[in-house]
Amino acid sequence: MRRLTTLFGENAGKIWSALNQEGCIKKDKLLEITRLDEENFFAGVGWLAREDKITKEQEDCFRLGNTNLETRIGSHAGLVWKILDIWGDADYRTIKRLSNLEDSDLQSALGWLAREDKIVVNENQKFLLK
Repeated sequence: MRRLTTLFGENAGKIWSALNQEGCIKKDKLLEITRLDEENFFAGVGWLAREDKITKEQEDCFRLGNTNLETRIGSHAGLVWKILDIWGDADYRTIKRLSNLEDSDLQSALGWLAREDKIVVNENQKFLLK
């Protein structure tokens, strides 16, 4: 299994490339261009937000630039980190239930934490802190 940092980094690269070529792109068009599903898309957005490279404008349009997503995604990443710190490891459903985050917010938080190289997935598909 590929490491989260490899997978999420590749997703972020696809998003970055599309935005670099096209400018401001709505989420649905980005999904089409990058051929990512929503799960991988939002993980890539979280990664890019941690790098301060993506911003979201009105009408769900993303573009390259200093992020305006840090407060939202960063706080969600902190919540996920706390859950894993307390639980030791947890699968996606458990983290979702404990955090009460929407899938897109949870995926973005996981992308953020992967960019920080703070999480891994074990052979049982459970997330844990490095």
